[in-house]
Amino acid sequence: MTPEFVVQIIRQALMTSLWLCAPLLAIGFVVGVIVSLVQIATSIQDSAFSAIPRLAAFLISFVLLTPWMLHKITVYATSILGNLDRYAR
Repeated sequence: MTPEFVVQIIRQALMTSLWLCAPLLAIGFVVGVIVSLVQIATSIQDSAFSAIPRLAAFLISFVLLTPWMLHKITVYATSILGNLDRYAR
């Protein structure tokens, strides 16, 4: 196994984790900005008001994106485990 091959495996793992986390983080960011703007406009400074919509958005997006995330991680695991003979060399 060459160093380039190891770097490729690590890069693929990091890119897969980035693609899995990015939609959830983007949704959390957008909802956080919207809630902050509503708080600024209404002068409500309640911590529950900022946390509950963000948690609800994470939960809804996680439920909706779970099939896509499972497909991505299955493809990654299949590509890694499907060619174990390449790693023994």
